[in-house]
Amino acid sequence: MKICRRQFFATAAALAPYQLIGAPSRQPKAHFAVHPFVEANPKAVFIKRTRVPRKMDEAAKLKEGIAFAREVFVPADSGIPISHRIILKPNFTSVRNKRPNEENWGTGTDPQFYEGILIGLKELGLKKFHFLEANNFHTWNYRGLADINDRHGVEVNEPDRRARNFRDSYEMNWTKVPDPVVYTSIPHYAPVNEPDTWLLNIAKWKSHGMCMTLSTKNEQGLVVKPYVRFCPGWQMVTGVPDFMKENIHPEVERRVNSFFDRHVSMNYARYQSKDTLGPIHQEIWAHKTCDNAQTLRTGLAVIEGIYGRDGDGFGVGTDHLTNLVMFGKDKLRLDMIGMYLGGHEPGNVNLFRIAKERGLLDTFNPHEVPVYEWDEGKPVRRQLSSFQRTPLPTYYLSRDGEPKYHLVNEAFDYAKIKS
Repeated sequence: MKICRRQFFATAAALAPYQLIGAPSRQPKAHFAVHPFVEANPKAVFIKRTRVPRKMDEAAKLKEGIAFAREVFVPADSGIPISHRIILKPNFTSVRNKRPNEENWGTGTDPQFYEGILIGLKELGLKKFHFLEANNFHTWNYRGLADINDRHGVEVNEPDRRARNFRDSYEMNWTKVPDPVVYTSIPHYAPVNEPDTWLLNIAKWKSHGMCMTLSTKNEQGLVVKPYVRFCPGWQMVTGVPDFMKENIHPEVERRVNSFFDRHVSMNYARYQSKDTLGPIHQEIWAHKTCDNAQTLRTGLAVIEGIYGRDGDGFGVGTDHLTNLVMFGKDKLRLDMIGMYLGGHEPGNVNLFRIAKERGLLDTFNPHEVPVYEWDEGKPVRRQLSSFQRTPLPTYYLSRDGEPKYHLVNEAFDYAKIKS
């Protein structure tokens, strides 16, 4: 269930010399930076159209990753020192069926796009890279990610910890949540949040039980197990192991239920769903996600949508060649646009409403987010409606009589919700 080294080496050889790809390679300086226009517009979302003719065209995808890195990351006289350690967080997700590999490729970040970004970053003179992930160590080489990391000298973490490791803070860093609802402190795998690090989030554009799993959810995988378990509802809040209890807000039930009851009274969509991942699970997941988002300093958030995927985020679903890469400084705003372009209405999704109520967003209306098309390194202002939407059905909070996999696309009156 992996792509062999020979195939990756063949792809790399076919693309040499890299200087012929996309923007020209750069002369390294003592620092690097995200493109100054992106830095100057942190509330904007940028969308780059890619040109990959087939989902499994490795050479084309590697070329797009290199071109992206060359256009978006630039040598600089000031900014992030090239001595920094770069934390790479792709979505690697494992697969839970026996379908052919090609049918499951969209469950995680494309490996060649990821490797292309790595190549582009190394051109800047960067040498220290870390791949961090909480889940399923035994599946990390599905799509060849472990081979890529090994080939490029990327350090990888050991995901498992014992209870005593949390007392000793063994290879983990604790961060206090500034305005907590569920977690008061969160442990991340080292070296997250250390002074000389910079985080690059490379998520996948795909459906999931939380509607879609995009850049904000992708960073859930930086949280040390079992704290990483955001989805099981009260089981992993009031029912956590004893060593976790000191990191749960002492008034968590009152705080979560206050939000939940208010949302029910406001007649938000889908709060009557009888799904296993029901409304309270979604509410708790959103609060844990907002807790986590406050603790991480994301340098840039990216959603790889060279091909998007519908379904459950794992073994159920179909890939769609969509040729889009979305990115920005604000991961919640980025995810709103990714959600909208996947055929869903962000106002119907708990995460964005809760993030606004908690002060992490100033809007959850996707039409209030400035959107730019990234055209060979040049940002061009566009209307959101100028980008084609690709319906990516999900199993998020099914209503009675609705197909299990559906769009969360009910009309939402944003003008009525101002606080």
